[in-house]
Amino acid sequence: MRVITILALLLTAVCFALPVAAWDPAKQKNLGLDHVKMQWYIFDYGVREDGTPFAVARKYYTNDEIRNETIKLLMSKFGYSAEQAGKLNSTEYGYEYTKDGKQFAVMYLLHCEQDGQEIHRTIFDDSAEDKKKVFAAVNPNHAVGKALALAVPPARRR
Repeated sequence: MRVITILALLLTAVCFALPVAAWDPAKQKNLGLDHVKMQWYIFDYGVREDGTPFAVARKYYTNDEIRNETIKLLMSKFGYSAEQAGKLNSTEYGYEYTKDGKQFAVMYLLHCEQDGQEIHRTIFDDSAEDKKKVFAAVNPNHAVGKALALAVPPARRR
């Protein structure tokens, strides 16, 4: 019985560790605080087989005013309770770039609790009007531009 319990605990630990292990620690970059004092990290970046650059960035709510605005949005737009939305700790962004690196679109947003548990996910897949990918110019001083510079250094862009 002890062996089964120990194996079950090990299997549970492995399953919980899998999402964390998916990020390559060598790719993780701390970008520091932005202009509104939000802490940003890059977790993944690269170029897909079709030549499309991508990146994953996460901002941590180190600015209470912006965190509270996002909590209110989760409550008003998506119907979360104050208790659920109040657990907000970070938002992850999946970026997709044009092949020339001049524009980007957000592929998804993932609002998370402190332990990484998902609160709400929005996927921009062009399946509906409010799910359309919107491309905008890359700002080299924002996380979007810094992630692109890691994925495809300027000298390698066409």
